[in-house]
Order: sequence, then C-alpha cells, then structure tokens
Amino acid sequence: MDDNSEKIPPSRRSRKRIIQLLVPNTKYQRRLLPIKLEIELVPATTWYANLRKVLPQEEWDKVRKKAYADYGYKCGICNARGRLSCHEIWSYDDANHIQTLKGFIALCDMCHHVKHIGLAGILAGEGKLDYSRVVEHFMKVNNCDLAAFEKHREEAFRQWAERSTYKWKVDIGEYSEYIKNEDTF
Repeated sequence: MDDNSEKIPPSRRSRKRIIQLLVPNTKYQRRLLPIKLEIELVPATTWYANLRKVLPQEEWDKVRKKAYADYGYKCGICNARGRLSCHEIWSYDDANHIQTLKGFIALCDMCHHVKHIGLAGILAGEGKLDYSRVVEHFMKVNNCDLAAFEKHREEAFRQWAERSTYKWKVDIGEYSEYIKNEDTF
C-alpha cells in the first residue's frame, strides 16, 4: 500500500483500489491486466506458409466453419459480430526453430489486422486500410494508450526480426497428410 493508506479509512482504501482497476492506463492496471489482443508476426522465412494454402478448399472450409462455430460466430477476442476470418494459432520453439500449429480462432477484420500489423501497414501504404483504426482497435480492446501500443509493437517487431534470421520447421500436426511437397513448409 502507499504511504497515504494509513490516513485513508478502509472503505476509501477499497474504493481507491477499485478505481485503479477500472480507470484505464493506471500504472497499477498495466501491471495487473494482460494484453488481450496481441500482435503476432510470423518469421519472414515462413511467410505465406499457412494451412489455407495447402488444404483442399473443402477441408479448409470445414476448419474455418468449425472455428466460427466454436467461437459462437463472433470474434474470439473482442466479441464483434459480422465478417470473420479463421486465424491460425502458432507456438514457437525458439531454441529448436519449430513453429507449431496449435489451433484456430475466429477473428473480426480489425483483430485480424492487429495480429498481422505488418501486412496492415502495407495495406495502409497502398490506401486500402486506415492504419489509425487498427491502432485504435488495439487500444480499445486492451484498454491501453498509444504508448502501450507502441511498446508492444516495438517488442513484436524485435521478436520478428530475431526469429526471421532462422529457417523454421513448420509443424502442422494432423494436417501433414495434405502436404504434397516438403518445400511447402
């Protein structure tokens, strides 16, 4: 507790703690609440290596429709309804350079643009996307300010640059039977 806690009656101390939890961007809240919507940049060496490209269309349709149903036909992060994309969830073994498919999540367009913020920047540069709306969405979902977004983005790009220096083995698990050419991944 802070130095003033002895001077504040218990009921006011509790109210102060509640305010710290509810008011966005307080130092206490940033330490307490995890980021709900994260930027996920795949290593450059595995760009465009995704399940959608290797599965027959009817199989990919089954995968994506199941993801939409699993998330109640709304975004798995912000709960938005409307157009959804099926986003692959990957884990990274940085020691052995193995990228493993862990599952799928239904995402609205804005959450999907945040996940692929590098591509969002390219689309914005071509006049196809309002980048500021993507940043605003990140801040709204994570209840944070621009400085927190910029710090998260910098860390994501730092991690991307490091991972992109390696050739990664891509493990798509049960979907491996659909790979006809080992060079696909």
